[in-house]
Amino acid sequence: MQDTIGQQAIDGISPEMAVDRFSEDGWAPTSTRVPAEMDLTLYVNEQEMVTILCTPVKLNCLVLGFLYASGIITSLKDVASMRVCEDDSLADVRLVNAEYRPPAVRTLTSGCGGGAALKTEGQKVDSTFTVAPDRVLGLMKQLQNRMELYRAAGGMHASALADAAGLLVVSEDIGRHNTLDKIQGECLLRGLSTKDRLLLSTGRVSSEMLLKAARMQVPIVVSRTSPTERAVRLARDMGIAIVGYARGGRFTVYSHPERLGR
Repeated sequence: MQDTIGQQAIDGISPEMAVDRFSEDGWAPTSTRVPAEMDLTLYVNEQEMVTILCTPVKLNCLVLGFLYASGIITSLKDVASMRVCEDDSLADVRLVNAEYRPPAVRTLTSGCGGGAALKTEGQKVDSTFTVAPDRVLGLMKQLQNRMELYRAAGGMHASALADAAGLLVVSEDIGRHNTLDKIQGECLLRGLSTKDRLLLSTGRVSSEMLLKAARMQVPIVVSRTSPTERAVRLARDMGIAIVGYARGGRFTVYSHPERLGR
């Protein structure tokens, strides 16, 4: 499974394209690559549910993770069959519960409003997991070294699931929310538990991101940038430590600092 996922990474960026670059030396023709983007329409039990703007990498993981985060499935046992066709820009999922009907059709963009609306009830994280500050910084450096699509084309978000020893799953996408869904989906496929782990992200921690972490029972969320005010309030209520601006040799803890030995 891991080898297959790694081989797909090149599919997430475009072929070389001609561009013009300006610098102190003036204009010069050159070439570059940019992130690939596609619309993936998800059908559940033969009914259209959602269209997700995403990077065409780990699409099966994205679909499963989205369904899990939305509360539609709780494990792979709930899925009778799944077909993902990149050429046709669609994913067809049949559930064991053949009577299930998805909610109204919607489109999720890769921008600020790209996350799914998730419920807050029953999302508290019950965990005694802690991690040392130096390990947090070390894991963030590992994530930076694993950002293959970003190095090739830029314009990507990256996230990772980790334990105190190292990174377990890494995902890249044009959408922050998509990276977490891809991680969750890959964990379902590989039989990996997300409980008592860390989530690392290069993007802002919004309330939707925080709720996805809670659904995964992750007690520590780390970002290179800041959380939103609502994410901090939710994290304090749910028992999740949010670490922001983790770069170089420092970071800021916004909630539950005891999880980092404070």
